[in-house]
Amino acid sequence: MSITVRTFDAVIVGAGGAGLRAAIQLSESGFKTAVLTKVFPTRSHTVAAQGGVAASLGNSEEDHWHWHMYDTVKGSDWLGDQDAIEFMCRKANECVIELEHYGMPFDRTDAGKIYQRPFGGHMSNFGEKPVRRSCAAADRTGHAMLHAMYQRNVKANTQFFVEWMALDLIRDADGEVLGVTAMDMETGEIVAFHSKVTIFATGGAGRIYYSSTNAFINTGDGLGMAARAGVPLEDMEFWQFHPTGVAGAGVLITEGVRGEGGILRNSQGERFMERYAPNAKDLASRDVVSRAMTTEINEGRGCGPHQDFVLLDITHLDPATIMKRLPGIREIAIQFAGVDPIKEPIPVVPTAHYQMGGIPTNYYGQVVVPQGNSKAAVVPGFYAAGECACASVHGANRLGTNSLLDLLVFGKSAGETAVEELKKSPKAHKPLPQGEIDRALARVNRIDTQTGGANVHETQLAMRRTMQKHAGVFRFADLLKEGVERISEVQKSALNTEIADKSKVFNTARVEALELENLIEVAVATMVSAEARKESRGAHVRDDAPDTAERPNGRDDENWLKHSLWYKEGNRLDYKAVKLTPLTVETIALKKRAY
Repeated sequence: MSITVRTFDAVIVGAGGAGLRAAIQLSESGFKTAVLTKVFPTRSHTVAAQGGVAASLGNSEEDHWHWHMYDTVKGSDWLGDQDAIEFMCRKANECVIELEHYGMPFDRTDAGKIYQRPFGGHMSNFGEKPVRRSCAAADRTGHAMLHAMYQRNVKANTQFFVEWMALDLIRDADGEVLGVTAMDMETGEIVAFHSKVTIFATGGAGRIYYSSTNAFINTGDGLGMAARAGVPLEDMEFWQFHPTGVAGAGVLITEGVRGEGGILRNSQGERFMERYAPNAKDLASRDVVSRAMTTEINEGRGCGPHQDFVLLDITHLDPATIMKRLPGIREIAIQFAGVDPIKEPIPVVPTAHYQMGGIPTNYYGQVVVPQGNSKAAVVPGFYAAGECACASVHGANRLGTNSLLDLLVFGKSAGETAVEELKKSPKAHKPLPQGEIDRALARVNRIDTQTGGANVHETQLAMRRTMQKHAGVFRFADLLKEGVERISEVQKSALNTEIADKSKVFNTARVEALELENLIEVAVATMVSAEARKESRGAHVRDDAPDTAERPNGRDDENWLKHSLWYKEGNRLDYKAVKLTPLTVETIALKKRAY
């Protein structure tokens, strides 16, 4: 079947921070660039990032990129690749200042410099004391960032396809990526976007969980497309649960609240983090704080009628500070928790927030697939950046504000590498393989015509409840094993869904069914990878791998200091080594994580 073909030098899927930053690089270099996005660019999920972007500018006190690198490696529980982490931390200042020159309205110090606040896990002098490193625009940093970069793209004549959903990668017999098939969400028309370079910046997949800070658009589309095209997914067992989601709603309360002096309290009014992290207290790394909160709840010191949350207290702060630095948080607390944080604490609970894993890439933004003899081969024409990618700079646990930095640094890096590739070989477009187009069309047609299949909504609910119960903040050997079986059963339903009333089909129903097929790939990859990793590391904490003298933090560095790779074909796992050698400095040696 023939369909419309649109031809570009570069196609970028996703218009959040990473996609917009990559697009700037390509469009300003004179290349014809298309950006596909399910929502208007400034509605992308980067808009929800509140607290700031990390950079060792030292505007309030002494700081250094090497200290930032140390904190990131330590925060990753040594699963992060130290070459990529050094690259990111060294590029941070440049990328933030560049963003400032795009017109980003950062808050300012009295001296007129970019305002910086403390954040969890960010320390000076290799872990000595907290440092102010998060560059913030009040508590709406992501919102400001998107607007600044979108306007820059408009100036550069980037072509946006708004409310378009990418369906599948187009790869030829040589494995080169030649673009994507995509659907106009309004009309249902399916088009092939033919390109010389394809960049995925599709964001995370937090909607695999029942309780999540993620928007409904965060359905792992890039990961699903990559997995179906034979690309493995890396480190999918590692999911960060943000300590402070609004209890009962999941809406994010930024770590910046604790950076401004907020305190976590249990039902006895106790500042309990002093027992779990004596030095960093409420600004310990996110996995540490989430587990401490869960422990307080599990041991009966939770708040409320069901003792199922704790309190985030900023009533001791000057109301003027709250109104200036945290206006959006006050608004969220009033709307979603029914409390005014100036007068009473906010009920909070750990909530699924961020995936550390994703499509395997190097720090140039190129997608790399391991081959024999531990070598990695670049997938021609294919790049990824932002939360959908795994460079890996977050390892087993991400430091707050490193997400916005990640998308800036690697969005730019992917764009730069793509520009170099296009300039180096200005070849004509390769022919599109019809079989790849037919495969995407067949998938949509099956969803449209399936009868006697599973209900999309009920299947989504079964997936989310399974993930929440079996792969949450704390993980148990028997629950993980059972979870693998249960998610496998859900997968059968997810790949056999039926749109309820075909006489009244709206494209939203088709989109939800297509999104579910992406989500289930992520859910299976997560559960299988988590069950297989027989240690505790970062955000992955098992009851049968406790903290001991022989295994600090429950880690088994001898057997498990390695990245997992999940392949859809055969539902199998493989592994590759962690890169412990940085680019220019000495390796940051393994040791116990303590805050």
